[in-house]
Amino acid sequence: MSRIEIELDPVDFVTVGTIGPKGKRVFYLQAGKANQVASLVIEKEQAMALGEAIGELVDDLDERYEEQTEADMELLDMDLREPIEPMFRVAQMGLGYDEDRRMVVLVAQEMIVRARDDSEFDDPLEVEPETEDPGVVRMWCSLEQMRALSLRTVQIVREGRADPKQNGRIIYYWT
Repeated sequence: MSRIEIELDPVDFVTVGTIGPKGKRVFYLQAGKANQVASLVIEKEQAMALGEAIGELVDDLDERYEEQTEADMELLDMDLREPIEPMFRVAQMGLGYDEDRRMVVLVAQEMIVRARDDSEFDDPLEVEPETEDPGVVRMWCSLEQMRALSLRTVQIVREGRADPKQNGRIIYYWT
């Protein structure tokens, strides 16, 4: 399988959305430029951490430059785009800021999952060394797009079950 490396510079849109009923939702990070759309599967916890990190980054930049970045959620289309065909599941994400361009880059790296035969190793805790480079998608976004992504992500995470402690478990009640 060939390594995926995509640079969306700058994105036309970036969003987080879900598919499926509460308790069984699949979270997607999606961005696009022209006819190219990158859909990536992320975990709910990753979505929550991403929303918080982006919010803090934009707040810090606003404070540094004595500005207030607003996001018009009605103007920006934050819905997932069809068809939603995930390129990969995300292992980790990072944020960076290009001061000259006043743009934020969101980098998503592919999770590499390998099936391995335990008989190959003497120690059952020994891990196969990484032999494959993970795929990477870089999304260059404006501060307004990042503020909107932060707000959208927090909203999407909160739309889940009322009690997140129930996270897919059956709870028995006795009277």
